[in-house]
Amino acid sequence: MHNRRRVPRLSVVTAGLTALAVLGLVGCDSDADDTRSAPATGPSVIAPGAPGEENRTLSAEEAQQQRTEDDSPNSADVSYARMMIQHHAQALDMTALAPGRAESVKVVKLAERIAAAQKPEIGAMRGWLRTHGKPEQESGHGHDHATMPGMATEAQLKQLRAAEGKAFDQLFLTLMITHHQGAITMATDVKGEGNNIQIEEMADDVVAQQTSEINRMRDLL
Repeated sequence: MHNRRRVPRLSVVTAGLTALAVLGLVGCDSDADDTRSAPATGPSVIAPGAPGEENRTLSAEEAQQQRTEDDSPNSADVSYARMMIQHHAQALDMTALAPGRAESVKVVKLAERIAAAQKPEIGAMRGWLRTHGKPEQESGHGHDHATMPGMATEAQLKQLRAAEGKAFDQLFLTLMITHHQGAITMATDVKGEGNNIQIEEMADDVVAQQTSEINRMRDLL
């Protein structure tokens, strides 16, 4: 009769515990790796520094938090408000000519709608400048009209003042479409360069309103 070799029960238990421990460690390592490898959400953002300071690189979350906490105006916001006041003022000069010179009733009504929208916007931008302690014109000088997108030249305005009937309608629509496109360009630029939420909201209104008016004017040409 042969004696069977017995494996000590303690050895079996020890082996089982060792296997469980190894599995537990693998699980912990896997969780740690998942945590470490979780990607950051959103691209990084370059934040312009104050005068004399270097730019900073922020995560998307940091940039959003900073924007929410501090929307103090920068130079782009102030410049936009100042320029758009003058830009709108020229549009009002042009629309004021329509009732006495336009042939098309639709052109007259369109001019009235443009004026009704832009007068309050001028008031809002002037109020914004006052709230932030900024004069309407920097150092007593206005912006050069030629540097503002879409502005009609003095020669074009003189031609518009002299026109009547269908000739006025065509010239008015042509100049005003270009004028509106310039305003949209300015609004789009400040949305990317500015920091103030109220200015961004004003710019959004300009883009929406004037895009709609451009479509109406093109239909009338």
